[in-house]
Amino acid sequence: MEGDESGKSTPPAEFASWRSFWDFQREVARNWRYVRSPDGQRFLSAVAAGCHSRSTEIKASRRFYRAQVAHHDVLDENIGEELPGPALPQRMFPLRDRATEGRVNPKGIPCLYMASDKHTAMAEVRPWIGSLVSLALLQTRRTLRVVDCTEGPERHPIFIEGEPSAEKRAGAVWSHIARAFREPVTRDDDVASYASTQIIAEVFRNEGFDGLAYRSAFGTDQFNLALFDLDAAELTMCSLHEIRDVELKHAETANPYYVEQAKEGETQLVRNVIVGFRPVDPA
Repeated sequence: MEGDESGKSTPPAEFASWRSFWDFQREVARNWRYVRSPDGQRFLSAVAAGCHSRSTEIKASRRFYRAQVAHHDVLDENIGEELPGPALPQRMFPLRDRATEGRVNPKGIPCLYMASDKHTAMAEVRPWIGSLVSLALLQTRRTLRVVDCTEGPERHPIFIEGEPSAEKRAGAVWSHIARAFREPVTRDDDVASYASTQIIAEVFRNEGFDGLAYRSAFGTDQFNLALFDLDAAELTMCSLHEIRDVELKHAETANPYYVEQAKEGETQLVRNVIVGFRPVDPA
């Protein structure tokens, strides 16, 4: 607990609501981006105070995988033709002077994304059938201190009747943060949706962390690692893989609509909506 200039103790920063992350996410996506509102600053102060209790270490020489949809043609002297081979080492690392938007990094500021297993690493680059994917095996050069964002229930904690205790509020918010980092990135995503996690990652960096670990959307038992230092891991091996099959799972998430013909050739969309519940007459 810290003290102010008057000698009085200052209570640790707490989340104002179990919905604090969602409020912050909406604020930075639609209202404020580079200047924090008082509520936004309070939220980030609570993140900075709470992330240290979620600190974990990644030991030196720990192995991770990184994939790129890329290859390098190599001359086969036996047949006199060039054949696809693994991408060269420089292709397997982010460019230092440019970067596209990511869940952890803003445009222009690269970070090193890796995965705990090869299947997750390849899934994260969204290959399709027939893609040639270079898979690098990297190992960490030193012990790294990262924020563990892998913990949290599968479903969002929701409290209907008022605000819970500070402990439960924190648990809900950190679960929502973990879920946000886990959300898969697609090329047609609105980049504003990245803003909240990018800002939170910068808070982690400002607090002295080397990066963060977060669950993969492609396997609950595996995780991704994002490091701020591009030199924190070194390449030890690289192999080339051809994607032979992709499993697609889906589930309906909203009510379908039905098209009905209205007057004068116009059409209208009709949806089924639940308007009430009542006992069913057994007769």
